[in-house]
Amino acid sequence: MFGYVRPSLQELPAEEAARFRRMYCGLCHVLGSRYGPAAQMILNYDFTYLAILLSDGEEAVSHGRCVLHPVHGRDFFGGGRALELAADESVILAYWQLRDAVEDHGTLRGLKYRAAGGVLEPACRRAAALRPAFERTVREKLTELQALEQEQCDSMDRAADCFASLLACAAGETEDPIRRRVLEQLLYHLGRWVYLIDAADDLRQDAETGGYNPVALRYGIRDGRWTPEARQAFAATLDHSIHAMAAAFELWEFGVWRPLLEKTIYTGLFQVGKAVLDGTFRAQRRGIEKETEEGAI
Repeated sequence: MFGYVRPSLQELPAEEAARFRRMYCGLCHVLGSRYGPAAQMILNYDFTYLAILLSDGEEAVSHGRCVLHPVHGRDFFGGGRALELAADESVILAYWQLRDAVEDHGTLRGLKYRAAGGVLEPACRRAAALRPAFERTVREKLTELQALEQEQCDSMDRAADCFASLLACAAGETEDPIRRRVLEQLLYHLGRWVYLIDAADDLRQDAETGGYNPVALRYGIRDGRWTPEARQAFAATLDHSIHAMAAAFELWEFGVWRPLLEKTIYTGLFQVGKAVLDGTFRAQRRGIEKETEEGAI
């Protein structure tokens, strides 16, 4: 995924921030144990939220060392069905997004994505064997999206629906039918929001390179700069997705994860959306990545 779904760790109570870090580190450990060090490179906050949404509650806590924390180590959730499912689906999503990026960027600019995809391909094959229905849906929906890109479709809703639908499929193995329906709706609208916010974040870059951008086509943006009217209309459609996500969220009890999810849905996503529209999100992202490298996560 893209790195737009994230908590504000500084604003969370210490207990909630620590719980999120344990899930983040737990997913890293599971990716490494199931698919090797290369798969750990795809770890991000978005995939951690996928594990949280699929989780039935707090997992057993383990403690161990890793490359980033070789001396004192870190507490982490030691595994379980949710983390394994999230790891498998994360590998599949990351691989096919890299494949899609190769198509988007062409031969030369797509070389780095092709190389990364080649490294991740063996892991994706193993994950696809475990989650064939999810892998098939991801492949089909990204193929549909590529077709829309090739025809320069100006319907941002049709383009966003492809990504939203494939993310909703991540809940397909949830046993409880009511919970499955709740998660499908929540993930669908989260996927729509992520796709649109990513397109908004790439407006200037796509204007320079000629890349497909359904938001630019929808609002007639040619230079990567918002008009006041377009910005207001786009903000409203982002808010619609968050409101639909929140409506689904309120239909299920998410246990120990509820405070974190509330903070993210009702505050964090709006903050990220504003930062993207203001043109400040990339600077914020670099700051968070620096904090992560220094061991805060």
